[in-house]
Amino acid sequence: MSLNGKNIVVIGAGIAGLAVARACALRGASVVVLEQAEAIHEVGAGLQISPNGFAVLRALGLDEALAARSLKAEAVALRDGMSGQPVFGMDLAGRDYFLVHRADLIDVLANGVREAGVEIRLFQAVQDVTVDGTVTLEGGRPDLDPDLVIGADGLHSVVRREILGRQPPHFTGQVAWRALVPSDGSLDPTATVFMGPGRHLVRYPLRNGRLINLVAVQERTDWAEEGWHHQDNPVNLRAAFADFAPEVRDLLERVETVNLWGLFRHPVADRWHAGKLALLGDAAHPTLPFLAQGANMALEDAWVLADALDRADDLPDALAAYQTRRRDRVVRVIKAANKNASNYHLRGPKRIVAHAVLRFGGAIAPRAALKRFDWLYGQDVTKG
Repeated sequence: MSLNGKNIVVIGAGIAGLAVARACALRGASVVVLEQAEAIHEVGAGLQISPNGFAVLRALGLDEALAARSLKAEAVALRDGMSGQPVFGMDLAGRDYFLVHRADLIDVLANGVREAGVEIRLFQAVQDVTVDGTVTLEGGRPDLDPDLVIGADGLHSVVRREILGRQPPHFTGQVAWRALVPSDGSLDPTATVFMGPGRHLVRYPLRNGRLINLVAVQERTDWAEEGWHHQDNPVNLRAAFADFAPEVRDLLERVETVNLWGLFRHPVADRWHAGKLALLGDAAHPTLPFLAQGANMALEDAWVLADALDRADDLPDALAAYQTRRRDRVVRVIKAANKNASNYHLRGPKRIVAHAVLRFGGAIAPRAALKRFDWLYGQDVTKG
C-alpha cells in the first residue's frame, strides 16, 4: 500500500510510539503523535538495549546518538546473592549491547521524530477510539482523518480495549523496586544479577557510570499496585535483602528514593489489529522485566509494522502480516523472561545444584551461553 502520503496517528510518545512514528515518517507517511503528558519526558531508570534492538536504532539512523549517551556493556554476570560469589558470566565483547537511562533513549527518539517532520501534540488524553479510526479526546474530537491509528499507549491501552475488550491482568506474586544511586564511575559496565531464594537484584551503571540502576524483585503474597510511580520506604527494600552480600547491603544503604510496583501478567493479545487500529509494544504484549527485552521488543515491533505497511497491497494484509511476523517471537521472549524469574529465585537443594551446573558449564564452555541467545540477540528484523 506504500506509506507515502498516508496519514498515521500514533497514540503514546513512549519508546514504541516514537520509534514507529519515525519509521513511518521516513517512508513518507504524515504522522501525528498524541501524548497526554505536558512534555515528552520519561520517568523510570535504566534499561538494556541488546543487539536486536540496536539493529532497529541503526536502521532508523539513531545508533550513533544512542551509543553516545550509553555505556557499552562488557558482560552479564550472575552472582550468588548471599555470598556475592560469581556463578556465571556471559561475555558481551564485540556485541552492540548498551546500558542506557530510559530518559536518554526517549530523548534520542524524540529528536529523531522531530527531525523526520512528525507532529507531536501534547496534552492529548485519548478517551476512546473506534475501529473506523475515530479518535476522541477529553476535549472532543481532534481534526484528524487517519488511514491508521497505532496504539502505543501501554498497559492500559485504549486501543487494546477497543479491539479486545477489558482483560484484567493476573498478579504474579512478585513486586519490584526501582532506584537510582549516585556513583563515582568506578563500577564496570556489567549487568549483574544477584540471585537469592525468592528474590533477586539487578545492578548496572548508567550515564558514564555516575548513576547505578537498581531493580530488585521479591516474591510475596501481598498485592502491590501496578505502575512505576508508587513510592516506598527504602527501609522496606533493605529489609528484603538484609541477608545479601555486604556490597549489596552497602549499595542499598545509599538509596534515598525508591519506587515499588506489583508485577502483573497480561496476556499477549490474540488480535493486534481491527479495522484501522493496530497495537504496538506493551499494548500488544506486556512482558515481565526478567530478560531486559521490553524496550527491544517495542523497537522491533515499530520497524516490522512500518515495513509491513509499506510492503502490503492493502491495510488488512499489512496488519495481518505484521501480527504474523511478530506474535510467535514475542510469545517466546515472554516465556523466556518468565523462566528467568523462576531460575533466579530457586531455593534449597535445587538452588545449590543449579548454581553448580552453571559454574561448571561456564568453566568448560564460556561462549556457549551467548550462543544460546542467538535466537534472541542475533535476529535483525530490519533484514527480514
